[in-house]
Amino acid sequence: MTVNIQHLASAHRFETTVEGFTCELDYTLQGQVMTIIHTGVPPEVGGRGIAGELVRAAYEQARREGWKVVPACSYARVWSERHPEYADLRA
Repeated sequence: MTVNIQHLASAHRFETTVEGFTCELDYTLQGQVMTIIHTGVPPEVGGRGIAGELVRAAYEQARREGWKVVPACSYARVWSERHPEYADLRA
């Protein structure tokens, strides 16, 4: 599934809307360390890989910015374990 994810930098959030439902990933930023604190996809649009795409977008942004990532939320932690191509970004 292709989703249009927006990075709302001032809100420390990645967001997309699918079928009218807002899906989000929230993070904090301390220096050069992004901590992913929440990933949320409503059940009505769940099971389509949206959360994974949100986490991937966050990791890609971190790569561009030179940040390290702490996947504090449980979904982001499991996702990062399944995607060793982003292991170099783990804080």
